[in-house]
Amino acid sequence: MRECLSIHIGQAGIQIGDACWELYCLEHGIQPDGILLDSKQHQLENANMEHMSTSFNTFFCETRAGNHVPRALFMDLEPTVIDGIRTGKYRSLFHPEQLVSGKEDAANNYARGRYSVGSEIIDLVLERIRKLAEQCSGLQGFLIFRSFGGGTGSGFTSLLMEQLSAEYSRKTKLEFAVYPAPRISTAVVEPYNSILTTHSTIEHLDCAFMVDNEALYDICHHKLGVERPSYANINRLIGQVVSSITASLRFEGPLNVDLIEFQTNLVPYPRIHFPMTTFAPIISAEKTYHVQPSVSDITAACFELSNQLVKCNPQLGKYMACCLLYRGDVIPKDVNAAIAAVKSRNSVQFVDWCPTGFKVGVNNHPPEVMPGGDLAKLRRAVCMLSNTTAIVEAWARLDHKFDLMYAKRAFLHWYIQEGMEQGEFSEAREDLAALEKDYEEVGHSS
Repeated sequence: MRECLSIHIGQAGIQIGDACWELYCLEHGIQPDGILLDSKQHQLENANMEHMSTSFNTFFCETRAGNHVPRALFMDLEPTVIDGIRTGKYRSLFHPEQLVSGKEDAANNYARGRYSVGSEIIDLVLERIRKLAEQCSGLQGFLIFRSFGGGTGSGFTSLLMEQLSAEYSRKTKLEFAVYPAPRISTAVVEPYNSILTTHSTIEHLDCAFMVDNEALYDICHHKLGVERPSYANINRLIGQVVSSITASLRFEGPLNVDLIEFQTNLVPYPRIHFPMTTFAPIISAEKTYHVQPSVSDITAACFELSNQLVKCNPQLGKYMACCLLYRGDVIPKDVNAAIAAVKSRNSVQFVDWCPTGFKVGVNNHPPEVMPGGDLAKLRRAVCMLSNTTAIVEAWARLDHKFDLMYAKRAFLHWYIQEGMEQGEFSEAREDLAALEKDYEEVGHSS
């Protein structure tokens, strides 16, 4: 088996996790109590069922009683968000030991998440992760879900990643990270938290897929017609993307992509590991009967700004690598034609040292959507992961915000009080300046 452990950290990580596992259960015919739906009936609905029976064990562990339990751990420094899962629709899906919460939160403070409050709970979290790892016959790696801006997401994750690096050094570690949006902020100190955590985790992560709330809000608003998008709308959209990326780990398919293949194909240099995510088609449930876009339509849509989950402009940069993950009614001939059409357009520029640049995955299991949700049920979809030098724009924006506050030493005392030193700030900022430079050099080098 090639099992994957999902670790959901802080409010963002947990709520995204909630949306992901809800969708995985729907896709695999697992009920909220972990029991598999009557296979006969499900087989008729789902021709892929014979493949599914073993494949989804990479994400679910079957108990002696026949329940399917997610290979996942949810943790937060305060109980409110996890209590939502403990009492929610899927409360019977998880074992109580998979839901770990502390008593006081990180208060949007990296230092509390990493040092004072986080250090009290780290041993318990590691113990629970060991238990999950022991249930695996061939652990492939970890999927980490968190935000950069929150105290737990930034601080506790950096503490945890150091430990995971030491204990599971040979395992792949991928991350889905909510990156601070250009204009929407959930906390004034987001730039501090983001830069401190990027600096302290960059050595320990193999690949980090970025999404930002502003891009997600715009998609929900403009494409799905949601007047005031909530976190629930946004998280279900992220759930679709995560499901597309992990589909090849959970279903058999003609052209599957393994966890380690992501980093092999997307990361040309260890530090340049922040691919951008794009998803298509994003169609509202109300329009579902009118539109079923072709393979070439959805492939072309991946290169449109309006389908990106991070605000930055790829036309200002160059692509280093591109991974196109198709699912549903897709045949390789159509994919090849669609990619040829994209290459013939001059707007998509690759760095000169990586001329081909496309890795393709095809999974025949069609996308599922939550009943009553915003998204249309489609025959095919594609998720594009692209490593582009344009993402440096997002880092530069964040660095600038950090500089404005740090020049005045604003809010610094909250961090110092929790045991941090000022030197950690300047060290982290220097590392991010080096990261910006790394991206520039990669784009220029010939």
